[in-house]
Amino acid sequence: MDVFLWSVLIIISLILVFGTLFTVEQQEIAVVERFGKFVRACSSGLNFKIPLFDKVAGRVSLRIQQLDVKAETKTKDDVFVNVLVSVQYEVLPDKVYDAFYKLNNPMVQINSYVFDVVRARVPKITVDELFEKKDEIAIAVKDELNETMVNFGFNIVNTLVTDIEPDSKVKEAMNEINAAQRMRVAANEKGEAEKILKVKAAEAEAESKALQGKGVADQRKAIIEGLRESVETFKESVDGTSAQDVMNLVLLTQYFDTIKDIGENSKTNTILIPHSPGGMTDLSAQLRDAMIVANKVKS
Repeated sequence: MDVFLWSVLIIISLILVFGTLFTVEQQEIAVVERFGKFVRACSSGLNFKIPLFDKVAGRVSLRIQQLDVKAETKTKDDVFVNVLVSVQYEVLPDKVYDAFYKLNNPMVQINSYVFDVVRARVPKITVDELFEKKDEIAIAVKDELNETMVNFGFNIVNTLVTDIEPDSKVKEAMNEINAAQRMRVAANEKGEAEKILKVKAAEAEAESKALQGKGVADQRKAIIEGLRESVETFKESVDGTSAQDVMNLVLLTQYFDTIKDIGENSKTNTILIPHSPGGMTDLSAQLRDAMIVANKVKS
């Protein structure tokens, strides 16, 4: 009987000890109630409560938590988009009572306010402006939430618009527009490059022709100088010859050299007018007359 009594006493003692002591984790608050009424909030560490009278009704985390809200709305240019807003919030240590008792589900409350702000602001701007002003929307959501949630013991640390998803067809159309714009820019750049190449080629051709013309002119000048020297030398060497005789001889030499060059080339597109060696006299006479006329005109 004594053993049984001692066993009962030990069990009761253990129940009282474990029912009296409890621990609270770091960054956590335990809410203690007595007969359903709030008594106190216990911080981290070892805590005490009255067995059978007090109970831990719940625990509230003081860590920063994040809630992702996906709100569907329409922009000013009638494009349906899904705006993903990430809300980072925490419970204020001095308002644990409000955070635990005033709101049954704080996440639903935050979700409703995010929907309200997004659907109030996004329809006033176009889809392009939405991408540019997403930071303004995030700030508006934070201000609206802070103003309301602080009364319930919550502090909104930050809000971020992390993603904007237009309808798939709209996204494809936007990509096509962007691709067309880039192709147009590429075509303009290609056209400018081709224009520069053509201008440079024309300039090079013009410069080449100018140099060729100068070369031809210098060549003809050298030929004339050479002929003049040859005529003067021949006249001095051979008595009784005139300049015209020397020119006839030079022309005849040039004629035979040309015939020789044509004959050596099996593939040529040179066309010769009807002629004979005796016709060189007529050709020489024609050249002489032309030179005489030119000299008269010049004088």
